[in-house]
Parts: sequence; C-alpha cells; structure tokens
Amino acid sequence: MKTLCFVILFCLASAATPALATHPNEVGVGGTLREATMQGLTGPSRKLSEFRGKPLIINMWASYCGPCQMEMGSLERLSRHKGGKKFTVIGISIDDYPENAKAFLQKSGTTFSHFIDSKLFMENMLGADTIPLTVLIDAQGRVLAKYYGAKEWDSPEALALIGKAFRIQM
Repeated sequence: MKTLCFVILFCLASAATPALATHPNEVGVGGTLREATMQGLTGPSRKLSEFRGKPLIINMWASYCGPCQMEMGSLERLSRHKGGKKFTVIGISIDDYPENAKAFLQKSGTTFSHFIDSKLFMENMLGADTIPLTVLIDAQGRVLAKYYGAKEWDSPEALALIGKAFRIQM
C-alpha cells in the first residue's frame, strides 16, 4: 500500500511540474531575437529587424486554431486603437497552406501585417509549440514576455500588461 501511495504521489507531482524542455533554438524571455526574413501573407516579405525602433507584438496563430480565431478581433482593435505610434502588431501564421491563412484573414477582416512561417523558423525561435502565442518585444528586439492561449488583447487587464511591459501610457 505504501508503494502504491508513493507511485500515485510521484505521478501527480510529475504531472503538475511544468515542462522545462524548450526548443534548442528558442529565444527565451530576456533574449534578443535573431534576424529572420518573414514571408509576406498580406503584403511584402520583411526582415524582423525592420520592426526595431519601437515595441512589437507578435501573435503566432493558425487558421484551424479556435482560440486563435477568438482573439484575432481583439488584436485588430488593439492595433487600430492603441498601436501605430506606440507599438506595432504583426501576426505570423503557422498554417501549412497559405491559402487557408489568407481565407481566414479575409473573413476576419484584420488589417495589420501578417506573415507565414512555412519553414517553422519563427515558430521555433519564439517557442510556439502551443498557439496562440503572443510575444511582447521591446524596441531593441528583446523578448519581454510570452503569453500562451487566447486573450482579449484590448481589455483593460491586457492594456495594463502591455503598458507595463513597454513602459508606456495606455
């Protein structure tokens, strides 16, 4: 009985422990993003370094991801009403087929720039093993925070989070 209790406790403790393994090429919080050329989905391809100079919000998503679909409207509102001069919002799709990603974007009506990560470079660099993933990056390209799962990005709580991370008044 004592052995069975130990095995059960061990299994429960293991299940509650966060996974420590990350992709070997992942840039963690505090690290600086490496250069990457991102394939344009809604416009031309661009280098990641072209976004330096002001804070950047990157949202990793896929057209087949329900939570990604749910949060896209709030990202659009955030980019229109709070972005622009203060920060930039971009989306990066991990879809296998660009036509699926484009169809979703057309349906959702987003206007901020989107790219497609067909070679999984950005997915691996940002650690997007779970989507949606939203990454806050400072003006010098340093990762400030990573948020997995859907959020209402134009909510007062999210705006406070973004303002604090970027040290700007929202």
